[in-house]
Amino acid sequence: MRSGVRAGTRLLGFFLAIGTLVYAQTGTTSLRGTVSDAKGAVLPGATVTVNDPQTGYSRGTKTDGQGVYQLLQLPPATYTVTVNGSGFALMKREGVQLLVSVPSTLDFTLQVQGQVVTVEVTGEATHVNTTDATIGNAFSSRQIIDLPFEGRNPVEMLSLQPGVTYTGPQSNTIDTTIDTRNGAVNGGRSDQANVTLDGVDNNDQNNGFAFVGALRSTLDSVEEFRVTTSNSNADAGRSSGAQVSLITKSGTNSWHGSAYEYNRSNIGEANDWFNEQAQLSSGLPNKPPHLVRNTFGASLGGPIKKDKLFFFANWETQRTHESTQSTRVVPTDSLRAGVVKYLCDVGITDPNCIESNTGNNGASVSIGPTPGVDSSQFLLATMTPGTLALLDPNCSGNGTCPLGPGANPALIDPANGIFSAYPHSNTNAAVGADGFNFGGYTFSASTPVTLNTYIAKVDYNINGNHRVFVRGNLQGDKIADAPQFPGLPPTLSDVVTSKGLAAGY
Repeated sequence: MRSGVRAGTRLLGFFLAIGTLVYAQTGTTSLRGTVSDAKGAVLPGATVTVNDPQTGYSRGTKTDGQGVYQLLQLPPATYTVTVNGSGFALMKREGVQLLVSVPSTLDFTLQVQGQVVTVEVTGEATHVNTTDATIGNAFSSRQIIDLPFEGRNPVEMLSLQPGVTYTGPQSNTIDTTIDTRNGAVNGGRSDQANVTLDGVDNNDQNNGFAFVGALRSTLDSVEEFRVTTSNSNADAGRSSGAQVSLITKSGTNSWHGSAYEYNRSNIGEANDWFNEQAQLSSGLPNKPPHLVRNTFGASLGGPIKKDKLFFFANWETQRTHESTQSTRVVPTDSLRAGVVKYLCDVGITDPNCIESNTGNNGASVSIGPTPGVDSSQFLLATMTPGTLALLDPNCSGNGTCPLGPGANPALIDPANGIFSAYPHSNTNAAVGADGFNFGGYTFSASTPVTLNTYIAKVDYNINGNHRVFVRGNLQGDKIADAPQFPGLPPTLSDVVTSKGLAAGY
């Protein structure tokens, strides 16, 4: 029995710890202030009530002996605040916008009179944060929708904050996509940022990309978010870097929705310099790589039961038909013919080293010292064993040619036809290309991407102090890497079906 008590105590402690963690991570806000009369005397016992007319959500509290009130863990929304004190007129302030993770202060002065005093405020800006030392900006849904963003990723809005350095991933270089310096906030690396969605951890632990969550959000699904760039509170948790808090939209008592489409084409786009040089050297027209990005979707939210149960859903698809510059290593024309070239030092005894225009066994060649190379080094043109006949149309020193004059056709492609499947080199600007046996081949490679995002959320108001939500995210992505050579299938195709389910109380 004592063991059972100890197990129960440990289990209770575990749930309390988890409850504390979840409580600290919820995406909420707070309101506090002081209520006084016209002469500045504080009013204890005054009733302060906040109400969200869109959802019917309401919370209330009373001022303490110092006339101070505070309402914690409020869902971010635009509220109507009502203050009522005994012997004083009712005061109402409308349009009070409370943004996520931004503690607001709002003081009231009540008048002794017998009529209702209403102060209407439309689109009131968030009050200066004098409650804690956090530094950062909050963005409303209107700002999120109106500001243009490449890829329509709301988390990238962090790059607009002061103290943020964002270089973004570079094309054709894998290392920079996971370089933690490309999204530094006040000196903190990108993998030290903390991204939460509706108070739930949304960090990409595997890659640590800058400003990107493990589950993708869409601009039309985000109600608001705040980025704390420094001096985050203890309840932020996990990381020392920037704290990104996103809130998903909820349904309201009125129906609202959207349908949208955004398109970017390659009209006016400049050609990649290396692609242009390769095209011109091959006699092809100067044509920039393909670039079409099309993003479209729809959202819908509304009531299931007025003032109680609401839903919101968003679907978005992004189709990218884009080309990237790719460079591969290919055999040179001489290697295709079976001629292997390398540099040798005449100071080292090497019977194969060509010191003049006369090769081994009197074979005539047209290869001499390479310009720009140490004068003590000469270029060797040699063959695979037994193929020196390729260097001499007489086949051998005594003029014997069993297969007729010229090179042995069986030895022209020592790789049995594999080399002939490679395209001809059009550049030496490639890692691994030495200009002798291996050259480079650069081309514009198609890398199509299709990103599907599905988001659904249900909110339920139990009463003024109890509220729950359930949110689901689903991704259906297809990402293709560049092919090895034109006309071939992608070297790698990713199919991503990431999904997540979150519930909050």
